[in-house]
Amino acid sequence: MRLLCIDVGSGTQDILLLDTTRTAENAIQFVMPSPTVLVARRIRQATARKKVIFLAGETMGGGACTIALREHLAAGLSVYATERAARTFSNDLGKVTSWGVKLVSDGEAASIRNGVKITTGDVDFALLERAFSAWDVKLDPGVIGVAVLDHGAAPPGESERRFRFRYLEDRLKKQATLESLVYRASEVPEHFTRMQAVARSLGERTPLVLMDTGAAAVLGASLDGEGACHPERLAVNLGNSHTLAFHLEGLKVLGMFEHHTSMLSLQRLETLLARLVSGELTNDEVWNEGGHGALVLSGGGSPFLLATGPRRALIRPSRLKPCFAAPFGNMMLAGCFGLVRAMALHFSEWRMEIDKALRLD
Repeated sequence: MRLLCIDVGSGTQDILLLDTTRTAENAIQFVMPSPTVLVARRIRQATARKKVIFLAGETMGGGACTIALREHLAAGLSVYATERAARTFSNDLGKVTSWGVKLVSDGEAASIRNGVKITTGDVDFALLERAFSAWDVKLDPGVIGVAVLDHGAAPPGESERRFRFRYLEDRLKKQATLESLVYRASEVPEHFTRMQAVARSLGERTPLVLMDTGAAAVLGASLDGEGACHPERLAVNLGNSHTLAFHLEGLKVLGMFEHHTSMLSLQRLETLLARLVSGELTNDEVWNEGGHGALVLSGGGSPFLLATGPRRALIRPSRLKPCFAAPFGNMMLAGCFGLVRAMALHFSEWRMEIDKALRLD
């Protein structure tokens, strides 16, 4: 059985094709520029040529492409976008149009001439098929897993940061496990517009699971050989944009916080981790300094510290002496291996086969 896992970050998209009949270390692995980086590059090329751009496709992650879009508009150049493409930049379409973006229907978009068409979307299965075919690999997965960071479409007047964390808090208070942060395509809440877009992009051709990028990375980091020996863990994923830390006992969540990596110094990160474990960390403390929030369900203990993510160098000199998780020898694929674990948790009919491939049997 082949499992395709795609972890879409703000800097890279990490791709794993795991054959359960082979060792995990021999899986096919790619680390490529993320879709937002690629779209940003195409926008800037159009800006340099002073071209009108037309954005169509699915809602995807913003970040780099949002910055490029604002620069294009600031240069006095026009932007047309379908509603789904426009939600890439904000779920508040009034905000997007206030920048100068002109919304068009799919039909109107097809009639636009003399512009540069840029397709948006977090997952392009046809492109992946072509990439794999260059090495004579047929892309025919039995299950697909995708991780994206989805802030969610907040109600009018509510911050997306606040809304996202409030939803995570409610979810974990009902079921305090990492498994509760895994969704099948039919289970994705309507307000998670980015996950919904991924599900539409892939259709119903193959069973699909979706996760938040941070939760997937933490789940995957727990497969690291040394980390797996410690039931109580403090797992931190230092992503290019966001840092998430989970205090865990097995898969049970004892507490967590989410922050913006660029706002963290080593000293502040160490303080946040210590206060999370002690149970003293509050939601307002993280929110007021620009993060998303914190949740403590149970404090205390002396957890084993696992660190992963592309910005993990921040914690390298820490007095907390972290273990740098590299499941099956690859730190950048932690999120993908977390998706593999999520597949086993959500599809009981394949659990034994997948667990054997992960050497959990």
